[in-house]
Amino acid sequence: MELLKDLTLILLATTVVGHYCTRIGIPAVIGQLLVGVLVGPALLGWISLSHSLESFAEIGVIILMFIAGLESDLQLLKRYLKPSVLVALMGVLIPVIGTYAVGMAYNLGTTESLFISVIFAATSVSISVEVLKEMNALNSREGTTILGAAVVDDVLAVVILSVLVSTTGTAVGESAAQSSSLLLTTIEQIIYFAAIYFVVRWLAPYMAKIGERLLIPMGPTLMAIILCFGMAYLAELVGLSDVVGAFFAGIAISQTTARSTVDRHIEPVGYALFIPVFFVSIGLNMDFNGLGKQLGFIVVLTIVAVLSKLIGAGSGAKMAGFSWASANAVGAGMVSRGEMALIIAQIGYTAKLMSPVRYSAIVAAIIVATLLAPFLLRWTMNKVHHGDVDRSKVRQAE
Repeated sequence: MELLKDLTLILLATTVVGHYCTRIGIPAVIGQLLVGVLVGPALLGWISLSHSLESFAEIGVIILMFIAGLESDLQLLKRYLKPSVLVALMGVLIPVIGTYAVGMAYNLGTTESLFISVIFAATSVSISVEVLKEMNALNSREGTTILGAAVVDDVLAVVILSVLVSTTGTAVGESAAQSSSLLLTTIEQIIYFAAIYFVVRWLAPYMAKIGERLLIPMGPTLMAIILCFGMAYLAELVGLSDVVGAFFAGIAISQTTARSTVDRHIEPVGYALFIPVFFVSIGLNMDFNGLGKQLGFIVVLTIVAVLSKLIGAGSGAKMAGFSWASANAVGAGMVSRGEMALIIAQIGYTAKLMSPVRYSAIVAAIIVATLLAPFLLRWTMNKVHHGDVDRSKVRQAE
């Protein structure tokens, strides 16, 4: 009964707020994030993040990234692989240096400062995906680079986290890599990425054909969901984020004859229930209790978190030959930390790599940076669009 009440309130609030956000030109996802802050512990306290809601939210982000993979152009992803790697490398290096410096400036100690730097090295592309979809820019040069960079970024963050945990000798929770051996974890992840080729080339087409022959409604969609959840589970098993597995499952299905059918069926399931719960769950993590004394730390950390990704990932895009407008859009698309940073923060908190006093402040900085990200992305992508329109007019005049 409690779950039904929470879901009813979340869906009612996100429907109303999403409608009016879209009407005034604000990304609907911003409204969903703010709903979480409003009805959660931070303000009204009507809903808390229960285990059941967390499960719904996890399924939501998996479906969202599966849809992103499904609607992505594999040839474009291959074409922009080099820019994606450059964006990811610079988008990890600059935030690590910047947030480590903030930690040391506030006398947090080397280990805690390092761990905070790993938290803010991560990128959660799910919110950027939603904004790009709203702007019909998911398969643009900027959108494709952001998607590719986010996958590389995720792998780098997991590797850095594994190194940090193994060198500090602290046990971590089940969300971290299952093996305590860094070498074994790395080998498992290499095998996982090698297996993706097998999935795209043979397994996904075979499952799509089976789905078409099943004498049940929505057979191809069911087989696609099985592949999505299976790859997400295996990604978690080897220490990667489940969204990586879901994204590549979407890529695999996009190369089959079932693509349009699955896309048509999966979107209503995701956007009617699971995806709104995921975005609201991020806001539910916000809690203002005891944050007054750490307001300066939160503000500084948030500013550094936003600027370091914007400058780091943007400079990577510029190095790859992008214009300044496009590079800024790519940087803005990498600003959001979302669930990936929250997961790493929780791992560190459980493993006692960070103090409980700073944990709430770090979660607050993650959420504020995540709230700012869609505004930045929409603003920078509009500049790219206007620049393209101006260049088109000049060419026509010539």
